[in-house]
Amino acid sequence: MANMQIVVASKNVEPQYVEMMVPLYSYGCERKVKKTLSHLKGIYSVTVDYNQQKVTVWGICNKFDVLSTMRSKRKEARFWKPEDNIEMEEAQPSSPPPSLPPKGSSKPSLALMKARSLSWKAWKKVFTRSYSF
Repeated sequence: MANMQIVVASKNVEPQYVEMMVPLYSYGCERKVKKTLSHLKGIYSVTVDYNQQKVTVWGICNKFDVLSTMRSKRKEARFWKPEDNIEMEEAQPSSPPPSLPPKGSSKPSLALMKARSLSWKAWKKVFTRSYSF
């Protein structure tokens, strides 16, 4: 979905800085972050500070799209400013908890379905191997 960015078309479109706090565990993570963010449309530069665990993106982009792209690689990524994180949480509606299936509809488990689809030759191999001591 990173290639489906929507940029507001107005006369005064200016680049912006997006600062994020991203946990980086190695210098390989730094390269991964740069590679991921450089593929977004409208991004001019990506600066990664390993010591501060900070990623700065400069370009014409939506900061929420940048953060969601970053979260596809690092789940703990968040904005550098706390007020932006609060704004992000308010923008995303909370999803309802998953509900249990009704009691009347009992489907067999995937393992049981796989077991039923085995051929006679496969069953024979399973039992000869499991009972050989």
